[in-house]
Amino acid sequence: MVQVREYQPLKTEESLNIEAWLERLQQELGGQSVEAVKQACAVAEKAALNREAGSYHSDAWGNCYFAGLEIAEILVDLKQDSETLVAGVLYRAVRERKLPLDSVRRDFGIKVAHLIEGVQQMAAITAVQQSQHKVVLGDTQRQIDNVRKMLVAMVDDVRVALIKLAERTWAIRAVKNAQESRKQKIAREVFDIYAPLAHRLGIGHIKWELEDVSFRYLSPDKYKVVAKLLDERRLDRERYISEVVHVLESRLRENQIDAVVTGRVKHIYSIWRKMQHKKIDFDQVYDVRALRVLVPQVRDCYATLGVVHEIWRHIPQEFDDYIAMPKRNGYRSLHTAVFGPEGKGMEIQIRTHEMHENAEFGVCSHWSYKGTDTDNSARGYEEKISWLRHVLKWHDEVGDLQSLAEELEIDITSDRVYVFTPAGHIVDLPHGATPIDFAYRVHTEVGHHCQGCKANGHIVPLNYQLQTGDHLEILTSKNGSPSRDWLNSALGYVAASRTRTKIQHWFKAQDRDKNIQAGRAMIEREIKRLAIRSLDLDRLAIDVNYKNADDMFSATGAGYLRIAQVLGAAQTQLATPLKQDQLKLKLPSGPSTEDLAYDLQCQGVGNLLSNLAGCCKPVPGDDCIGYITVGRGMSIHRSDCINVVKLAKDEPGRIIDVQWGNKVEVNYPVDVLIQAFDRQGLLLDVTAILVDEAVNVTNVRSETDGQNNLVELKLTIEVPNLVALGKVLTKISQLPNVFEAKRYRQGG
Repeated sequence: MVQVREYQPLKTEESLNIEAWLERLQQELGGQSVEAVKQACAVAEKAALNREAGSYHSDAWGNCYFAGLEIAEILVDLKQDSETLVAGVLYRAVRERKLPLDSVRRDFGIKVAHLIEGVQQMAAITAVQQSQHKVVLGDTQRQIDNVRKMLVAMVDDVRVALIKLAERTWAIRAVKNAQESRKQKIAREVFDIYAPLAHRLGIGHIKWELEDVSFRYLSPDKYKVVAKLLDERRLDRERYISEVVHVLESRLRENQIDAVVTGRVKHIYSIWRKMQHKKIDFDQVYDVRALRVLVPQVRDCYATLGVVHEIWRHIPQEFDDYIAMPKRNGYRSLHTAVFGPEGKGMEIQIRTHEMHENAEFGVCSHWSYKGTDTDNSARGYEEKISWLRHVLKWHDEVGDLQSLAEELEIDITSDRVYVFTPAGHIVDLPHGATPIDFAYRVHTEVGHHCQGCKANGHIVPLNYQLQTGDHLEILTSKNGSPSRDWLNSALGYVAASRTRTKIQHWFKAQDRDKNIQAGRAMIEREIKRLAIRSLDLDRLAIDVNYKNADDMFSATGAGYLRIAQVLGAAQTQLATPLKQDQLKLKLPSGPSTEDLAYDLQCQGVGNLLSNLAGCCKPVPGDDCIGYITVGRGMSIHRSDCINVVKLAKDEPGRIIDVQWGNKVEVNYPVDVLIQAFDRQGLLLDVTAILVDEAVNVTNVRSETDGQNNLVELKLTIEVPNLVALGKVLTKISQLPNVFEAKRYRQGG
């Protein structure tokens, strides 16, 4: 890894020849302008100055200015653009509160500020995790895995992760002379979180450095043992490798194979890990002495393997063909181990130049098969990691920074959210989870007694959708208990099936009579609100697989039967076809009428143009009758419509029976009445729900009672069925100040 001071000539003891550094930087960036980087250096330098003394802090290489230059150096090595370098130079100054983020946004633009904000979020997550030591939810390893996943879930720009990795690389270098406690703290975080992240992103040289230095601070005795073994034999090993490289190169030339042969460094931590994992001695770690052979094409890989095995004897059970059978992460190479000169074991890796590029810069990821991501939450994490690696690899190949910026804007949605408990532990939940899901995830009793929730210090509704990074606190009451509304899917209180099961179990444990009473009230309230009449409840119970109405009420009250299921069965009952000789009618509704199958059925009438009556606006599931008009086909009314009742008395010969079929492919207009206390924004809130549910509004009328501060909203909306209507009315009824939302019938 390049060190800043080697490329920054000192003007004086405490100042740098920044012009020389920027000149070299511009060459590294391929001609990109470094003016913004130069400006960022000046800003960071000013922020780091001690204004009273007019000089840097005594620990010059630990201040935010020099830290920013070190971070930028690492980012240059990762082939990043000038925008990323600017963010890297300024990040420590912002983090140490020596530079306001607003001034960065003003002077360097929104994108640079966004990068710094992203890095700050990553830092905040690990800071909260470090501040807690007691493990409450799951073991330590699970918490570490959750931190990793949470970090990746929050990254919407791969450059944020790279800046953070560069900053942590600087940090672990900078604590060389720090107190032992600080070394341990930084090393633990880097080893658990950031070395694996570098590994997952395929940034091998960063990963190796972070692992080795962390290992040195966390396990100094073990580190020294391996380091001493390596150091004692370094000269012999270097001589040995040089001779082996010469022999192999000569034989490959004789076989007309164009190859690049190099010695490969085995890092201290990886040696120790292999010794522990395989329970072997140092002398049995064959890849301490290792070669890497790069060739142009795949066929050359196998030809090289043949040459290697001709020269040296193969060690049994030490061969892997990752070209024919790549690892799950896409890694491809041939690995073999042989007894080389003097009978010493050594490992040889053979791959094409393209395979090597993929392995070193963004595709190879051993953690995928050695790690602990075995639960269902790993899928979204793997997708995000795959996307980040794809962007890195694509940037290396194409180098088109403008197109890269567009690529980085792709939205990757995780199927998990990661939130903090008050103790700072991380809990993973399904996407769309709510405070109630969180409460039951913490503990069943916490869920049962949940009365409210604070997210990030503010009270939120219990159906609030949790966001990754939220800090949650559940408010409980000794006398609190689950609400049956939590099981109403239309209200969105519960997303996790595990939560629903626990709530259902609680209600099942309650008295059956209470469940019957509660279930009856729920169903009757919904039937009344939707203006459904002539419903056979015993038959409805059979349709939902219960023996009688009381069993259905009990199941509903206990939470095992959802209101939406009852409404679906009710609609099926109300729309049961009559006899085989009934004919389907097509109802005209605009220019494309013939393509809309309303699937109405009537007895004794051939194909006849029909329309839904505007006075009562029937919906699938309503009990309907038809009235044959003069010259306008048939008008379909609800059977309790005042107008059609009068027509039936005056002209009974024009009345025919009509029922809904089973198939509905269109939306139907329905009148809805909303009664509420008048307030600003009420109509906007109602409209937002309708938009969210993809419900079209064809008419809006309002009547205000200024004396009592009341308002009635009468809307005509279009819905496909009773279930959809019930869901909309339920959501509207939950709005502040709304005390009733129901289907409206003329005449009551």
